[in-house]
Amino acid sequence: MSVWVDFRVLKQSVGIEQVLGFYGVELQRVGHNQLRGRCPLPTHGSQRSGQSFSVDTAKNVWACHSASCSKLRQGRVGGNVLDLVAWLEGCSIQNAALRLQERWWGGRASDHQLLASKGSLRSSPPPLPRLRFSLRLHGHPYLEERGVHPCTSTWFGIGYYTGSGFLHHRVVFPIHDSEGQLVGYAGRSLDGGEPRYLFPPGFHKSQVVFNLHRAVWGSARCALVVEGFFDCLRVHQAGYRNVVALMGVTLSEVQEQLLLARFPKLVLMLDGDAAGRRASQQLAERLKGKVSLSVVEVPSGRQPDQLSREEMESLLFEASIAPGA
Repeated sequence: MSVWVDFRVLKQSVGIEQVLGFYGVELQRVGHNQLRGRCPLPTHGSQRSGQSFSVDTAKNVWACHSASCSKLRQGRVGGNVLDLVAWLEGCSIQNAALRLQERWWGGRASDHQLLASKGSLRSSPPPLPRLRFSLRLHGHPYLEERGVHPCTSTWFGIGYYTGSGFLHHRVVFPIHDSEGQLVGYAGRSLDGGEPRYLFPPGFHKSQVVFNLHRAVWGSARCALVVEGFFDCLRVHQAGYRNVVALMGVTLSEVQEQLLLARFPKLVLMLDGDAAGRRASQQLAERLKGKVSLSVVEVPSGRQPDQLSREEMESLLFEASIAPGA
């Protein structure tokens, strides 16, 4: 029986930068969404055009501007992620799609793909594909400067990335889906330069809740919801294993369903700034009647990761949340 594959969904949801990383292709970032370097295609034989290969990660397309290379490809300058795999592996577009599906979805059409083909999910982004590779990360003094213990860094798998690409010289956070499968990485600048956080091109953080797969354990009946990665690390480090992060101040419909399907109680512990206060108020109104809800007010102008363990325990005691919960 033939394997079902949706070319359109693959082209939209499988990032070209991830694919290049899988094949060991290293390019230099020359702009926010632009990569450039030596052409990795077997059709490239020119020694003079060393930087002819370019990638637009926002559009998920590539091009080689070497005349001799494009000539061997019937005059085609570039293409999409399927074309790239087809040329790299010397196979048809159909086989390239099947190989991508095998690596990113384990060979099976995802539920989203099947629904998308029927037009049921046109308004929502595709689910995050599972990565078939992992990055080698290292320890860095910045983590301890932020109050993150080495054992916490190891538990969450975070570290400093020295390789090439958009995460170069950033502290990197692995992101998993609700089943614990790796779906992406986010990088944080060390000097506070903008953008402070970078996500992979095409990555929809609204489709996942950070640390959800760890927060769902045994008798956990409640989720402690914070905004950011470091909030999550520090609260977990204080003994609250059921903490999750929205990776922002908003709660998407997908994130809401992920949480409500697993926890009968939620505790909001957003930042103590104006945006956090406003979001807490809006979410309390939105979730009213859907779940048992408590709102913890972090001191004005501060974030959960800036609180001492004693301060966290005092605030959460009032919400009937004890360490170890």
